[in-house]
Amino acid sequence: MTLNTQWVLAARPVGAVKESDFRLIESPLRPLVEGEFRIEVLYLGVAAVMRGYMLNSEKFERPLEIGDVMHGRGVGRIVESRHKDWRVGEIVHGKMGWQRYAIADGSPYFLMFKVRQRVVPVSTALGVLGLTGFTSYLGLVDIGAVKAGDQVLVSGAAGGVGSNVGQIARNLGAEAVGIAGSPEKCALLINTLGYRAAINYKSDHVEQRIGELFPSGLDVLFDNVGGTTLDAGLAHLRRHARVVLCGAISQYIDGVEQPYALKNAFAIFKKMARMEAFFIYEMSERFEQAEAQLADWIAAGTLHYQEDILEGLEQMPTALIRLFEGRNVGKQLVRVTPDAR
Repeated sequence: MTLNTQWVLAARPVGAVKESDFRLIESPLRPLVEGEFRIEVLYLGVAAVMRGYMLNSEKFERPLEIGDVMHGRGVGRIVESRHKDWRVGEIVHGKMGWQRYAIADGSPYFLMFKVRQRVVPVSTALGVLGLTGFTSYLGLVDIGAVKAGDQVLVSGAAGGVGSNVGQIARNLGAEAVGIAGSPEKCALLINTLGYRAAINYKSDHVEQRIGELFPSGLDVLFDNVGGTTLDAGLAHLRRHARVVLCGAISQYIDGVEQPYALKNAFAIFKKMARMEAFFIYEMSERFEQAEAQLADWIAAGTLHYQEDILEGLEQMPTALIRLFEGRNVGKQLVRVTPDAR
């Protein structure tokens, strides 16, 4: 009998996510019913919102119950199918969960997509050529309305989304400055990821450095962090600036019950700026165009993607903890199947 290895929720996190919040189990694979297909998971990604799913809170969509398999998007290979539209051997990405084998039925809940033939590794379906890359591109282009000559500030610039945004801005004729948390990450932003300058939030006075680097102010603030970092950027908006609310990782622990109160919110009125949050799943009609443009830039050598890959399903809790501690560079992934490429 083939067994499935799965990570389930063992305890609701109090403060930072810990290894003890998860439990690794094995369970037998159940037979498929008509309309289902089985996926061998090749790679899994982690995202900050996963901590929210672990809480018993209505603020997050469908919170997990104790004992539930952890939510997570993955890329995998169909190994068995009783669905006419999803065939054995096809590579797909979508909601799979923290497990070695997943079952899906092609319904909208699973947000399952087929991975088209490409010269880059299939892991990019979870990164630059998947929802992470689409978030970077559509957040900057559709929500941020970036244009040539714009001055762009990006927080969380060395993460999965941020590592793309600076390059996209450059490719569209704008200039970007990134905020990251170490000298090594700041060097990467400048030398590889398209940023003209970088701010180290652990050693620099962030608001002061923003003023020095943007003496005429910001056209686009692409925020992945929230809290005091967002506040610092708001203090330096130009007239008619656009503030893109992509994420708020600083608030996913301490800010869930007591959110940070912005001190510079009045700048949005004063500068006649626009601040907008977005949910990438609601922009699916734009995914094909976004993927095509990102793939073209990769082929042209003007978009370099960063992946931070841990080996083995047992590393899933570590991967999520690394994300919250800011230790990842680029998209944090786990290779579940050893020969996956």
